[in-house]
Amino acid sequence: MTEPRATFPSVRGRGAAFNVPVRFERLSYDPHDTAEEGFELREHAPRTQFFRDHARTIIATNTSPDIPYRASINPYRGCEHGCAYCYARPTHEFLGLSAGLDFESKIMVKLEAAPLLRKELAARRWTPQVIAMSGVTDIYQPAERHYRLTRACLEVLLDHRNPVSLITKNALITRDLDVLAELARRNLVRVALSITTLDEALRRSMEPRTSTAQARLDAVARLTEAGVPVSVMVGPVIPGLNDEELPRIVREAARAGAVSAGYNVVHFPGVTADLFMDWLTREQPQRRARVEALIREVRGGELDDPRFGQRMTGTGPYAEQLRALFRAAVRQAGMRGHASPLDTSRFRVPTAMPSLFDLPD
Repeated sequence: MTEPRATFPSVRGRGAAFNVPVRFERLSYDPHDTAEEGFELREHAPRTQFFRDHARTIIATNTSPDIPYRASINPYRGCEHGCAYCYARPTHEFLGLSAGLDFESKIMVKLEAAPLLRKELAARRWTPQVIAMSGVTDIYQPAERHYRLTRACLEVLLDHRNPVSLITKNALITRDLDVLAELARRNLVRVALSITTLDEALRRSMEPRTSTAQARLDAVARLTEAGVPVSVMVGPVIPGLNDEELPRIVREAARAGAVSAGYNVVHFPGVTADLFMDWLTREQPQRRARVEALIREVRGGELDDPRFGQRMTGTGPYAEQLRALFRAAVRQAGMRGHASPLDTSRFRVPTAMPSLFDLPD
């Protein structure tokens, strides 16, 4: 087991407390290495900055056997939610930025997301298929209140009758109930709310700028009432920290109207492990040793196991216990445990741009 290093004071409203070195840069500083004894290097509390992302395409594709979709849209790079465990943090390193505070305070905004999407859906090479939104960073993070890129993309997908799946930790999704209901009426959408914990103190510390768990459950209820099929993703499950909450989260989600559920075990690509362990030492010191031991138990002695087929659920006896616990919770809640397929047969390239509510069935 690794010895915890000295930690930095928490930064209000942030999951990370410092910037880790960028792996692609030759020069960097180690925030734990100081020039003289007694000197403490502190990161200031950064304000969120937004930068225009001059993306030329908007639909990304992947071939990973662990991911249940091939095409995805991410209107933002970086995420202000600031989740301490976020697996997407290392993606900021490709921009020359840190996976730490930079990831949650320097947000790239693809202002041309909707026009790019319209162009790509109209291309002859496009094969109608489910497009996932929030494949990397959250499409309903705080920036969406202003930029409305997610809503604009949903309107384009509705115009083209292209199915879409969404996952978010933010109740802001209910703002777009009108568009989502129209998609649902044509079997073109499924939504998942991600709920990690029902413990509000833990949520505020670990996911500082996300919606409360109750707000997410209320969003499940509102979406269900509007006819939008909703599932709940219990994730990530962090052994020794929130794993015992799994049955209750599934139960509360079912009561709110969720028709299915899923879960994933926390995994730490790149420097994510360093950031999470720093958070754990700083915010949950009494649990650190047990949490690290259990994570290593489900990851073959390491903090992460990047192998396909293993990274989402882990291996070993403890991982099997989690799997059995989840299955029992889903069964007791009366859920299916899986989502119904969406309809790709309705796809079209509209010749004109009709208004949202003038679309024929």
